[in-house]
Amino acid sequence: MAAAAGVSVKTVSRVINGEPGVRPALAERVLAAVAELGFRRNALASGLRSGRASATIGLIIEDLANPFYSTIAAAVAKVARGHDTHLITVSSEEDPALERRQFAELCQRRVDGLIIVPAGSDHAYTRSEAELGLKMVFLDRPPSGILADSVVVDNAAGAAAGVADLLAAGHRRIGVITDSPSVYTARERLAGVRTALAGAGVPYDDALVRTDVADPGRAARAVAAMLDGADPPTAFFTGNNRITVGAIQELCRRGHDAALTGFDDFELSALMPRPLTVVGYDVRELGRAAAARLFARIGGDASWPSETVVPTRLERRGIGS
Repeated sequence: MAAAAGVSVKTVSRVINGEPGVRPALAERVLAAVAELGFRRNALASGLRSGRASATIGLIIEDLANPFYSTIAAAVAKVARGHDTHLITVSSEEDPALERRQFAELCQRRVDGLIIVPAGSDHAYTRSEAELGLKMVFLDRPPSGILADSVVVDNAAGAAAGVADLLAAGHRRIGVITDSPSVYTARERLAGVRTALAGAGVPYDDALVRTDVADPGRAARAVAAMLDGADPPTAFFTGNNRITVGAIQELCRRGHDAALTGFDDFELSALMPRPLTVVGYDVRELGRAAAARLFARIGGDASWPSETVVPTRLERRGIGS
């Protein structure tokens, strides 16, 4: 390359890496040689020279098909591009064993850092890589078994606000449908439900609570079972967007006018054929904040691990809202 352009190797390097101080005529000769010879920059070698392992980060999410996670991935990718870094995104499919395997595979690729949406409840297995210098940020749920940065939603406060809104509308029998309490977000949101009920002097009734609901089909069946009971709820609080979709399906099938508030906004919520309220938040900010924290660590930030909490807000959705 240097010989073809008639310049020194150092000049070629400065032109390719965009460094200042090269005369325009010399730069033009180098670029002409690049075009003629089909040169491609060796990102791995460049990364090694700069102290970076691969100029690549990894993102382990739960479900690539869920718009929530695809939005997070897009936000992380945008931050990564700003740092001239590639992003590898994989899905754990909510399987802790698969999460571990993907963690190991990404470490074998020598990524500079990882953002992890936990599927498992114990992340002590990541400690050895952290001690070797791998930077990690946990997203949506904090880790257990290791001290690390995390970026989470204000789950308890958001759920409390959603249920308090239903209570303020006069509802006293509120059906609550959530994922498994073993999941951090579901556990925090249930705590928020309890807080709101206690604040209004309404007893927490286990008969009005369904847990371990993980998909729209089971959510629809849970709503049906409660509505078919002797003293059905007049409103529902749903713990995530997939549960909300299932609840809407069953309420619309019956033409039932029970009030509905769900945690997480979702695509086309504004076009639902009935009013509903969602506990919304800036999903992109979740991904952006996690990526910004990771790159701060990669850049040398050695401060104590922190938790970033993204606030929530109530949003009216659906036709007629």
